[in-house]
Amino acid sequence: MFHRWAAPLLVLALCAMSPKNAAGQSSQQPPREQGAKGKLGKNYPNPFNPETRIRFSVLCSGNSTTEVHKVTMRIMNILAQPVVIPVLYGPGSTVTSGATSLMNGSPLNNLLLGCGDYEAWWDGKVQGGGREAASGTYIVQFFVDGSLEGTKKIYYRK
Repeated sequence: MFHRWAAPLLVLALCAMSPKNAAGQSSQQPPREQGAKGKLGKNYPNPFNPETRIRFSVLCSGNSTTEVHKVTMRIMNILAQPVVIPVLYGPGSTVTSGATSLMNGSPLNNLLLGCGDYEAWWDGKVQGGGREAASGTYIVQFFVDGSLEGTKKIYYRK
């Protein structure tokens, strides 16, 4: 009789005394690097059906607003297999270059963009086949000048 409740009691006591974070982890997110060139925002709506928009920013270093950066965004499934490269939806309100309006609908694959806020668009279809993507979790990777600036999870449901 003693042994039936002793083990669960011991497990509960150990859980109450254990630290909230594993060794080497902190509850705060690490600060961004000084050389950060971009910022990946949230997509909306999330979960989405059948299309979503993903906000992102290309940052300037210093006071120069004429900088141009190579921007790449890709959407992958949870097995890290590429699904699609979203397209540029349109310049945001803080874009300084009028040339970006000519690039609407261009795939975000090594696309040269000036500093400012933008949106990417995905219609929920797999690239190259035109078929709808499966419901589930997808990962968005955002690169500026070849360096990974952010990743986000997005959810798709049919």
